[in-house]
Parts: sequence; structure tokens; C-alpha cells
Amino acid sequence: MSALSYHHRFEPGTDPSTPPLLLLHGTGGDEHDLIPLGQKLSPGSALLSPRGDVSEHGAWRFFARLAEGVFDPAEVTRRTHALADFIAAAAEQYGLEPGRLTAVGFSNGANIAATLLLLRPESLGAAVLLRPMVVLEPKQLPDLKGRRVLISSGNFDPIVPNDHPVRLAEMLRRAGAGVTLHPHAAGHGLVPADMSAARGFFQARP
Repeated sequence: MSALSYHHRFEPGTDPSTPPLLLLHGTGGDEHDLIPLGQKLSPGSALLSPRGDVSEHGAWRFFARLAEGVFDPAEVTRRTHALADFIAAAAEQYGLEPGRLTAVGFSNGANIAATLLLLRPESLGAAVLLRPMVVLEPKQLPDLKGRRVLISSGNFDPIVPNDHPVRLAEMLRRAGAGVTLHPHAAGHGLVPADMSAARGFFQARP
């Protein structure tokens, strides 16, 4: 670990034609959780995987929650800017192009990937959001033209309200992003259909 602000793991890429990935774990995960997923989705990509720096009874997250599905916008905003600053520093240290950086986030990690797009869009070129919800609705939307986003949701998710994936997709589209919404017959856990949708998203990249 370097002097960068988040504990993290970095795996150098082996194929320069693939985009570098920012891997963002869910509640209770760590910097190692999504490495195998990143390797499967985009073989040869450089992998940057930070550990959330908020502890919820010992479970790492990227921002706190007041209760299940209840968030403090000021806290979410502050943590999003902190992560964006880390990404900028890590991109410089490891020689990554932020414009090509693709976030792959699950649950809490997907939520902060979405807020990165909304608050610090220069941080990411694309995002795969697995089980995200709406945690922040900025008064002014950024210009996300040219950004590609996949939202992969579960129709029987007990954590994410049914309308949230659609609302998030609409918000990102209003900002100009190209959004693909894939609902699956699934709960909050990932299923093979999520992997198929994400692999298709990477294969379809320009």
C-alpha cells in the first residue's frame, strides 16, 4: 500500500486494449472481493480495488447509512468526493486513463459508482452497476454524454425498492449517458444473468 488515501489492491493490466477497472465492493466486502469478478469480465484489464473506509459494526462500506435505505446526502457527497480524489491520485500513480476507467460496483459499491458519475463525472468513463439504488438526487445533473452505464437489478431484491433502478436509469439518461437496464428474476445476490449482461456490456464497448 502506498500513501494513497484508501487501502486498496492494484493489479497491473496485461492487455492495453482493455479498459482499466475500478472495483467497488458491497457492504462487508474488502479490496479483494471483486478481483475475480473483474478478471472474468475483462481479462487483461488493470484492476484498482479500494476498500471502503466507513465501518458499520465492522463491515466496510463506502459511505454510512442512517438506516436500511436511508442516507445523509451530505455524508454521501463528502465520501464521493474523497473517493474521486483517491481515483485521481491512483490514476496518476499507476498510469491509468480516467476517461477509460470503468467502475464495476456491487450494492454499496454500485451506489458510490453512481454518485461518482453524478458528482465527479471526470472520474469514470463507464460503469457497471450491480444492484444499485438511488441514494442522491443532485439539483443539477452533470453532462454524461459519451458515458456508458449498465444497471443490473433483481426483480425480487429485498433491499433495493423496485422503482429505484428505473429512476436511476432515467436520471443518468437525462444527464446524457447511454444506459442499459437489465432486470433479472433475482434477489440482491448476483446470478449468472448478471455476468452475461456485464460481459455483453464489455464486449459491446466502442
